[in-house]
Amino acid sequence: MSSLQAIVTSGGFSNLFETGTSVNAPEDAFGQSPAHLAACGGEAFFLLWQLQTGANLNQQDCLGEAPIHKAAKVGSLECLAVLVAGDAKIDLCNNSGQTAADLALAYGFLECAKFLTTTQHTQTMKLRGQSGDSLSDRHGLLREDPAGLKQGSESSSSRSRKRRRSDGV
Repeated sequence: MSSLQAIVTSGGFSNLFETGTSVNAPEDAFGQSPAHLAACGGEAFFLLWQLQTGANLNQQDCLGEAPIHKAAKVGSLECLAVLVAGDAKIDLCNNSGQTAADLALAYGFLECAKFLTTTQHTQTMKLRGQSGDSLSDRHGLLREDPAGLKQGSESSSSRSRKRRRSDGV
């Protein structure tokens, strides 16, 4: 066990930077950073601290795994939430071509797999919306004159307001 792993598992997080350990420096033979170890240990608070100190959440170890893969393998929904909030790449594949969702499913953490796939789907939909290429626009449904649409909606709203008045006007 490396000294960093001992620090993480013993809960001595405050000593981590006193020893001169860099936030992204791989500390063991597998190329795992402190963020990898925090995610693997299900230490969401420590992972958040790593994020705030500039940890690279997409740094891959010798297996091609980033902290998101480690959190998925141990079923830490809290760590996954911290990583997703920190903009970790959900679709990042390890050396075996597996995403974090694939690993969560393989290790039997269905809730984690569902969280990751739902989040990835949501992000994909947001990106499509930001590109300005909406489904209705692709099918030509928004090709009408916007001014004509505005006038039509104003006149229909005016009529509906007139019908609601009780004084007959």
